[in-house]
Amino acid sequence: MAFRIVVDSDLCQGHGVCENEAPELFEVGRDMLAHVLVEQADESQRRAAEAAAKYCPTHAITLVPVL
Repeated sequence: MAFRIVVDSDLCQGHGVCENEAPELFEVGRDMLAHVLVEQADESQRRAAEAAAKYCPTHAITLVPVL
């Protein structure tokens, strides 16, 4: 099942853990915030996205199912 990745910019502090866990899905920009690189992710990317969300020190990442 496809899903969207949402980064709460109010919580993100730009630690870059998400980018390390899933560089194909995240990039920390010049604004020092994580940015999602894909509009919609698929099952092949789920493990990396879940790891990024799990290890985010501020819990700023949420995975939202696309119906």
